[in-house]
Amino acid sequence: MTAVAAGLLVAGALVAALWAFQDHLLFFPRPLAGPEPGGPHVEAVLLAAADGTRLRGWLIHAGPMPSPLVIYFGGNAEEVSWLAGWARSLPGWSLLLMNYRGYGRSEGRPGETTLFADALRIYDHAAGRDDVDPHRIVAMGRSLGSGVAVHLAAHRPLAGAVLVTPFDSITAVAQRHYPYLPVRWLLRHPFDSMAHAPALRIPLLCLVAGRDTVIPPVHARRLYEAWGGPKAWMDFPDADHDGISDAPGYQEAIAAFLGDRR
Repeated sequence: MTAVAAGLLVAGALVAALWAFQDHLLFFPRPLAGPEPGGPHVEAVLLAAADGTRLRGWLIHAGPMPSPLVIYFGGNAEEVSWLAGWARSLPGWSLLLMNYRGYGRSEGRPGETTLFADALRIYDHAAGRDDVDPHRIVAMGRSLGSGVAVHLAAHRPLAGAVLVTPFDSITAVAQRHYPYLPVRWLLRHPFDSMAHAPALRIPLLCLVAGRDTVIPPVHARRLYEAWGGPKAWMDFPDADHDGISDAPGYQEAIAAFLGDRR
């Protein structure tokens, strides 16, 4: 009985810890990684969210105007200013990089509800600009950002979606990592992309790391198979979760997908 009681006590402590600290396990806000992006084609963007929280990022312009646009949503530990130079790999496409709440110089604290609402605000700002073609906006989401991109695709018209190391839901991924805990009843941020996938008809490019132990490829495969529109799967068998963007063929796959959207 003593052993049983001790086991129950440990299990209860784990449940309480997951409930109390889940935001710290899911979100890792980062300050600016270095100097802010600059140059003749870089525009600093300041947006006020619906609750007044100020979000900051950058629009890297491409010509001629109005240009097609990629809106990028980063991973859970990604401050996105480092990607400003990546715009050179997207010929003819502008790139919008907005830091999540609490990341970079954006205010506030991240959470599923606020990140989803902010994504719609970011899209509406972009689509209303004279220098952006509202009919050629593609959402790109990496890791956690794939859930934000899928939510945006379910609520705004997009020309396509690029999802890098995506998941079916954070609930499913967390259950894999914590198989003995009632994760489904504890998570405040489920990021349930599977709930939207069957109804989405836009083209999808799914980029997956074969050695991903953070989000094992099976979670991306479930989302991919449920996707309702045309889709392409590219597996980088030697890449891990963080290193996929350095894999040979990664940049070329995205450029080819965007080329088909022009």
